[in-house]
Amino acid sequence: MAQPIELQPQAITVQELAAINSRQVPERYIREGVGALDASFPVLDVPTIDLQLLASSSSTSGDELDKLRSALSSYGCIQAINHGITSTFLDKLREVARQFFALPSEEKKKYSREIGSIEGYGNDMILSEDQILDWTDRLYLILRPEDKQTLKFWPENPESFRGILNDYSTKLHVILEVLLKAMARSLNLEENQFLQQYGDQATMQARFNFYPICPRPDQVLGVKPHADGSVITMLLQDKEVEGLQVLKDDQWFNVPIIPQALLINVGDQAEIMSNGIFKSPVHRVVTNSERERITVAVFCIPHPDQEIQPVEELINETHPRLYKKVKDYVSLYFQYYQQGRRPMEAALI
Repeated sequence: MAQPIELQPQAITVQELAAINSRQVPERYIREGVGALDASFPVLDVPTIDLQLLASSSSTSGDELDKLRSALSSYGCIQAINHGITSTFLDKLREVARQFFALPSEEKKKYSREIGSIEGYGNDMILSEDQILDWTDRLYLILRPEDKQTLKFWPENPESFRGILNDYSTKLHVILEVLLKAMARSLNLEENQFLQQYGDQATMQARFNFYPICPRPDQVLGVKPHADGSVITMLLQDKEVEGLQVLKDDQWFNVPIIPQALLINVGDQAEIMSNGIFKSPVHRVVTNSERERITVAVFCIPHPDQEIQPVEELINETHPRLYKKVKDYVSLYFQYYQQGRRPMEAALI
């Protein structure tokens, strides 16, 4: 598949659009069949998993492994608690994110992404004239490996932003290792099976999301329906404002907020590694007519040269191999994503 060519990016951010006209939404954001965030959507009972128990060798860790396997097979996501990051630290991260998006436009635009690249501040790529746009601004940064950080995109205001984000990436790396080992053990595999495929050259990428107040939540989405191209995604939710929805059994469910938890979901590459046992959930973000919303998503992605494939021990006559060997899945992912298609189509045998 050829590398996509980005059209001219938007000259104006969604935050600016919302400030100019608080009653109308431009045509390019309107889509059919959204439905508003209200009581008509049931709440998804996302399983809560204790990461300290997963990491321990106590007898109770076996029960938690069974819960993990069941959660990732049925829902594709968990609310992770006892993850080793204090609620005070998570609030600091939320606060620097809020402070950044509250800066004047000209200050934020110092960190604008370049055409054809995802890193930096602004909107997502526009790849076609008829692409329906998402009601969000974002700041996208590569966290790990540290030598891949592009510091010209890392805000210097607020002053504590860079230090807090570096600390956060270190803490998440520890959580990631615990989780990937537990996922392997939950399937009766040697604990490093998924970690080895993930590789030591993998990247960790952060996406700070800002969803301005939207006058038409019944017609506009913050993020279109998609599944993640990562192995693992870790989301710090807004502390008060819901908006994330997961598709299960052909129905949209609201994902509740647990302020001190990390919402962790498996991405497409974990579904491939597990030969379809773990399910990469399709999800979207709805908008809100009364309150803005800020979240921080971190994507854990293998190096483009790393080959990802189903673990051999998970392939047998009862469970035949479902997926091809893939490399550089994320490049494929972004092309399919903006077309509203699932790149998993290309990975299926």
